[in-house]
Amino acid sequence: MQVNDSIQTTNIATAKTDSVAVHSAKPQTPYEVLRLLPKDATPAQQDSAIQEWFEPKEIHYSSRPDTLHLPGQEIPRDLKEVSLPHYYRENFFSNNTMYHPELSTERIGASGDPIPYSFQNDSFITGILIVCFLLITFTLSRISEFLLHQTKQFFSTQKSEHSLTETGSEIKFQILFLFITCLLYALLYFIYTTHYISNTFIFSSEYILLVIFGGAIIGYMVLRMILYTIVNNVFFNNKKNLHFIGSQLLITSLEGVALFPLVLLMAYFQFSMQNAIIYTATILILAKILTFYKSYAIFFNQKGGFLQIILYFCALEMMPLMMLWSGLLVLTENLKVNI
Repeated sequence: MQVNDSIQTTNIATAKTDSVAVHSAKPQTPYEVLRLLPKDATPAQQDSAIQEWFEPKEIHYSSRPDTLHLPGQEIPRDLKEVSLPHYYRENFFSNNTMYHPELSTERIGASGDPIPYSFQNDSFITGILIVCFLLITFTLSRISEFLLHQTKQFFSTQKSEHSLTETGSEIKFQILFLFITCLLYALLYFIYTTHYISNTFIFSSEYILLVIFGGAIIGYMVLRMILYTIVNNVFFNNKKNLHFIGSQLLITSLEGVALFPLVLLMAYFQFSMQNAIIYTATILILAKILTFYKSYAIFFNQKGGFLQIILYFCALEMMPLMMLWSGLLVLTENLKVNI
């Protein structure tokens, strides 16, 4: 049979009479209640007896001001005020991340020299180059035969009056090559800018500057194509215009294929900047020579107008290129931070 863990008031009244004094009045303290219990009362029984006599009540502090303080001393702090003084809350180690583990630990230690920016450590640029490589590989696998055929027929003047043989998918892939070429030129100019002009710009991210350069080069390509279309439609027939547009897309595609290894060498193998400039200038000059030759072969071969081809090439090819270069220089000068 279990021992009863509670003691009623009647049990306390019939407690042993071996105590020195008989407490007829209500106990005033827990000690007096415990004296009324038997000596063998368990802790549970003692707790039950104390709860029987005493009930917890809410403590009400006096709202009157405390006047019992020494003369010349400040009024004591209110007991209900739990805010800590300023010298407890603010100290020398208040902002130390080791003193406050809840704070971020990214700034632990002394600040050192920042690591200079490089393509090799940029995961975003690496991703762009991987995507360009995959696109170039996929595009070459789809239209490699077409590009070889166009390259073989490039120096043939008998095709000038024939219509285009490209399909819709082949033209789309060539336009994709055009976009890749613009992106590679933007990367090359960005490397040139950070090496020769400045590596600090008003933007917090280098990607914004890269997007601006890419947009400027794409705008140059679109403007050049519009100028060629307007002028050629005025002076020449539609077949020659379509043939010339196909030749331009072919030249631009080959530019992108030739520039991609250069970008990889500069990004990951510390290729010399002077050699890179010579390589890029060589590719650009060869592209302009091929464009000049194709313009002469398609439009001016039978007319023998050498002066006309010079004016035509300078106005539609060299002037937009010079405008692009000067515009990029002005844009870079305005975007860099002048120290």
